[in-house]
Amino acid sequence: MDKAKTILVVDDSEAIRQAVSIMLLKKGFHVLLAKDGQDSLQYFTGQEIHLILSDLHMPNMDGIGLIKEVRKNKDYKRTPILVLTTESQLSIKREAKNAGATGWILKPFETEKLVGTIHKVLR
Repeated sequence: MDKAKTILVVDDSEAIRQAVSIMLLKKGFHVLLAKDGQDSLQYFTGQEIHLILSDLHMPNMDGIGLIKEVRKNKDYKRTPILVLTTESQLSIKREAKNAGATGWILKPFETEKLVGTIHKVLR
């Protein structure tokens, strides 16, 4: 059995954090939680993070700001970042992609679709 992959979930909605966390734990992932980009920075200490799932609109540091911060950190430059958001505007997608986002998942999402995307990105 492989060591559980660690996923950092960053969302200012406690309900979303909890729902995503429960779903990922059931699928065998190790989960770290943060309420916004600023809060998530505590985890970038050299520990292994296999994937980041981040909301876009959050207080203190939004998703784009977080993506830019992560991409500046040599230890996490290549860590996949999936944006979980209600935003479907192309301009915002482009901005996230340019900042270094790996992919995009629209809320509300289906569990299987989210897990499928995570597995695809982690391969």
